[in-house]
Amino acid sequence: MEENKIKPAENIVIIGGSAGSLDIILKIVPGLQQINAAIIMVLHRKSSSDTILVDLLTVKTKLKVKEAEEKEMIVAGCIYIAPADYHLLIEKDCTFSLDVSEKINYSRPSIDVTFESASEVYGPHLTGILLSGANADGADGLGAIKQNNGICIAQDPSTAEVPYMPQYAIDHVAIDHILTAEQIKDYINNIV
Repeated sequence: MEENKIKPAENIVIIGGSAGSLDIILKIVPGLQQINAAIIMVLHRKSSSDTILVDLLTVKTKLKVKEAEEKEMIVAGCIYIAPADYHLLIEKDCTFSLDVSEKINYSRPSIDVTFESASEVYGPHLTGILLSGANADGADGLGAIKQNNGICIAQDPSTAEVPYMPQYAIDHVAIDHILTAEQIKDYINNIV
């Protein structure tokens, strides 16, 4: 008898955001279809945040939404949320690792930490998307994604509530695509 083993996702999409990013996420998530990729969201939020974000997104999509857990395998068709007050790393065995080291860019979770660790594991099978925000977190991580042949996307700053973060990335990294919410949704849905 063959055992049905869960296989790790072959492709991942990491969405990073800070101030003003919830609005665009709520425009993207309802239109997401079942895809051959895992979606990971790294959002700056209060360290006291509870499951409100998971609950909010769960009612907006048919995809499974959950907070990432230590040593959990990353599987396609699921939206994972980085837990508040932990850096979220991607390990070589395609599992999550949670870390409480110092804040980076005043943030934990840091978008850079997740982008950089994922780029080493997933290389060209990683898409990094940077949304609205008020600091430079995510730009260095997009640089690592680019260096490892992944795809880098920034929200069109003219559509961002707080344009600093995507604009900083555009100014400092060779971004592949600058997209609106609708275009980001379509891009994710077309990942094969």
